[in-house]
Amino acid sequence: MLDMDGTILDLAFDNHFWREVVPERYARQKSISVEDARAELEPHFTSQQGRLQWYCLDYWSELTRLDLAALKAEVRHRIAPLDGAEGFLRAVRDSGRKLWLVTNAHRNSWSLKMEQTGLGPWFEKVICSHDFGAPKEDPAFWTALSAQHPFDKDRALFVDDSLPVLRTAKAYGIGQLVAIRRPDTTQPARKIGELAAVDRLADLLPVGRR
Repeated sequence: MLDMDGTILDLAFDNHFWREVVPERYARQKSISVEDARAELEPHFTSQQGRLQWYCLDYWSELTRLDLAALKAEVRHRIAPLDGAEGFLRAVRDSGRKLWLVTNAHRNSWSLKMEQTGLGPWFEKVICSHDFGAPKEDPAFWTALSAQHPFDKDRALFVDDSLPVLRTAKAYGIGQLVAIRRPDTTQPARKIGELAAVDRLADLLPVGRR
């Protein structure tokens, strides 16, 4: 089971979108400075972090009065897989293992990104937390996921860049957990001591397959 943003896709796109594109368009719409726009938006972002609304384009579109799905499509050329991600997906499928995308991203977001990158066909299932009414940080997500899509949690491997998500998956009993140290290629690798971690998915492959 693989996360999307920051695990198979470069988180640089989302960081640029939310930190640069959204404030700039919000500022233009309200005829204020970008600095003032960021100051207005930041408390809203902070209050929703870790909640389902944090990942919901509909919620943020209503709050900002911007069509964020259309805005993401406008800058879709910046969406890119992390280095080695597709090779990892191919290796997993070639091994006969099941491959699920497990994401908090809103449907309008993950579908756009899979279309742009062409990675969608590698996945047997796309699991979207919005379909369960709870983000991956919430234990209720994992209970609902296993009820609707049963799997052997002792043998499952789950890879994500979010430590809060991985901690919840660990508490639920997912057997193999791996964190991504460098989800955004414009930023240095993070130090992660509490869980197994790699810079990129391809580092999990045998040396000859990387």
